[in-house]
Amino acid sequence: MTALVPLTWLYVPGDRPDVVRKARDSGADVVIVDLEDAVAPDRKEYARSATAELLSEAAGDTAVPVHVRVHTEADVIALAGLPGLAELRLPKITHAASVHHIAAVAPGVALCPLLESALGIEHAYSVAASHPQVRSIALGEADLRADLGVRDDAGLDWSRSRVVVAARAAGLAPPTQSVFPDVRDLDGLWTSCAHGRALGFLGRAAIHPRQLPVIERAFRPTPQEIEAAAEIVAAAVADEGALALPDGRFVDAAVVASARRTLALAGASGPSGD
Repeated sequence: MTALVPLTWLYVPGDRPDVVRKARDSGADVVIVDLEDAVAPDRKEYARSATAELLSEAAGDTAVPVHVRVHTEADVIALAGLPGLAELRLPKITHAASVHHIAAVAPGVALCPLLESALGIEHAYSVAASHPQVRSIALGEADLRADLGVRDDAGLDWSRSRVVVAARAAGLAPPTQSVFPDVRDLDGLWTSCAHGRALGFLGRAAIHPRQLPVIERAFRPTPQEIEAAAEIVAAAVADEGALALPDGRFVDAAVVASARRTLALAGASGPSGD
């Protein structure tokens, strides 16, 4: 069963339907079929048809949602009406007008614009708030890094924060963190996830199943965080309004809301007060 709050998103190439099927059993919360960067130009049409077949087979199977990162508008047209499609991921979006166009081509389909350029980052909020079909936004770091000429990873932090703030300002869920390209460096992945979590990202896209457990652990609240959140929620239920806990921590409505989010992310339930 899919997690209440998805934390792991696994990219798989669209021209490998056998790998896509295996990915749905990998433990990822969401599978992203990639018709863009992961597929060679001479395999694009095959990838589209194979993905359409897979999404037709997946009708009614919602155990693991399947998102598709499209390459062209022809992909959108071919896939938008298929019942196994949970969301379309739109690469290299720079303006709200592009989102409106795709929404018109694929009415009712959930959309995730990918911001992968300086211009996309500048328009992050207008893209995030552009259309009711936009359910999330995400950052494409490889393309953005190339566009900005950034070599040091810290050079992307302003853009990362911009995307996080834009998503929340538009009423969307916190964005997922972009992929970590070195599938062998799990320690580096852990450190990067911790940094992303500190910036406000929630969950991360992966390019190999071995990355999934690291991402899951990095973004899932620790036992100490869960215990602290449960204490805050319990205190708020017992005494509404601002209060101080025995250890001196001040608790107000914002702190309680944050604690409730922590419990929801952990799959736990604090006192309801009902």
